[in-house]
Amino acid sequence: MAAADHPYNPVAMASTIMVVEDEPAVARGLQVALEREGHNVTIAPTGEDALARFGEVAPELVVLDVRLPGIDGFEVCRQLRHESRVPILFLTARSDEVDKVVGLEIGGDDYLVKPFSIRELASRIKALLRRAYGELADTQAGRVLRRSDLVIDLERRRVTRDGERIALTTTEFDLLRHLAARPGRVYTRAQLLELVRDYEALDQDERTINVHISHIREKIEPDPAQPRYIVTVRGVGYAFSED
Repeated sequence: MAAADHPYNPVAMASTIMVVEDEPAVARGLQVALEREGHNVTIAPTGEDALARFGEVAPELVVLDVRLPGIDGFEVCRQLRHESRVPILFLTARSDEVDKVVGLEIGGDDYLVKPFSIRELASRIKALLRRAYGELADTQAGRVLRRSDLVIDLERRRVTRDGERIALTTTEFDLLRHLAARPGRVYTRAQLLELVRDYEALDQDERTINVHISHIREKIEPDPAQPRYIVTVRGVGYAFSED
């Protein structure tokens, strides 16, 4: 089930989070901390277990360690994206800069570098849940952005081009809607990062915006090499085309 189609209400009920982590002590620590925050937590010690139980558990969010035995976190994310747009928060090692980029390229919504504080983890989870299911959709009910043959339904958080559905992650959708809402306005990478991360990010890595924009272009542009919707303003950032 797609994230935007999920009947979850972040105010009315607790969220279910699947934590995919192979280290028992770390997994248990995350479970205890997140349950204190009011979440229901399911632990999957391997990628295989996560994929097998995903449909049964039906989590609103997945916390996914990159380094797993057997099927790694990247492959778990790839397979989940075939069936769901559930928000995915990657956990990466401090030294693995490439993990951040790869995780975003294959459909992850955010990443957190180990070691991290429980407070920061809780803040990022809250932001992802709110963006995917909560306040954003409620405040924009009924609004639809039409840009040429691209239609962005803000209430249902759906995007279509020529009538065909395009599956975007939570972060990709939010970036697209911000840009499309104001054609011609140029956003710096730092501004876009602030818009899609409604918490105080400790690691302001603006390069992640480049990865997300590239991924969006691959999905919405007829020819990603010659983008007609999202244009690059050299030395500044990005804008949605006014044409």
